[in-house]
Amino acid sequence: MGEGEECIELKFRIYDGTDMAHGTYASSTTVATLKQKLVAEWPQGKTITPKSMHDVKLIHAGKILDDNKTLADSRTTIGDLPCGVITMHVVVQPPVAKKKKV
Repeated sequence: MGEGEECIELKFRIYDGTDMAHGTYASSTTVATLKQKLVAEWPQGKTITPKSMHDVKLIHAGKILDDNKTLADSRTTIGDLPCGVITMHVVVQPPVAKKKKV
């Protein structure tokens, strides 16, 4: 994190209500970087587990965040209290297998 760079405190809530990866992140952190961290730190023993960052969708304020955007680009602080923890929701959606043509 660079000097003077804004930091955002985040936690991520998965499908069963468990929170994970609670921490402070630089506003220049990309959504793709967060997804990679979540996949790497996914809790053991969960019935649904992402295999890659492409299986994960991050949702904040009702919007799915784009991989190539930063936290600052995604406007993660709008509507949240200053100094509060922002909760992002994590949805695991594995890619749909292609159907075989008969």
